[in-house]
Amino acid sequence: MKLLSVNLGRAAAVPYTDHPEGVTGIDKRPAEGAVRVTAPGSKGTGASGLAGDAVCDTRHHGGTDQAVYAVAREDLDDWERELGRPLPNGSFGENLTTAGVDVSGALIGERWRIGPGLVLEVTSGRIPCRTFQGHLGEKRWVKRFTEKGAPGAYLRVVEPGEIRAGDPVEVLHRPGHGVTVALQFRAVTTERELLPRLLAAADALHPEALATARKYVARQPS
Repeated sequence: MKLLSVNLGRAAAVPYTDHPEGVTGIDKRPAEGAVRVTAPGSKGTGASGLAGDAVCDTRHHGGTDQAVYAVAREDLDDWERELGRPLPNGSFGENLTTAGVDVSGALIGERWRIGPGLVLEVTSGRIPCRTFQGHLGEKRWVKRFTEKGAPGAYLRVVEPGEIRAGDPVEVLHRPGHGVTVALQFRAVTTERELLPRLLAAADALHPEALATARKYVARQPS
């Protein structure tokens, strides 16, 4: 398991974002050399966990529990075959493109060490949005991405560090609850009846997803 690329984006004006100033950092490209990764702070004020990476719409992106976004190269390859077009590393706006890592099959709360010191913890899957669809330029992209059910993973920073392309990825800890990123994604998008299962992941889960699961359970007949 290894890191193929560390991808950074710059703020750019586009016609397809809901950001008040019409800018997005979704167009990410592989960086050369080492990149520092730290916890960016709370959502709404904190942005990307990667130095030099732009996260513009902090209402929906970035912050402690979405500090880093990872996508498996294997999933990009699968989409390449389906879409009939090349998808270079960073095409999905991911910060980390991995090889040999089952990113969407990772467990909520699973911890990865990348390089000599960085430790990340899996929190949730990525929910597709209008900006993502505009960036890819594919019709019905939000629906197609959702139906595929391989969203990639958001991660929080447990221990800061520097990483670079080629660094090994090591799984340090796998919880025993069985709640994967893919299951969490399905629960909050297309299969709401799965929401009670998310509670097993407890505070390792992204706070918004945990709140959604708790509200759903509270509304069910006793």
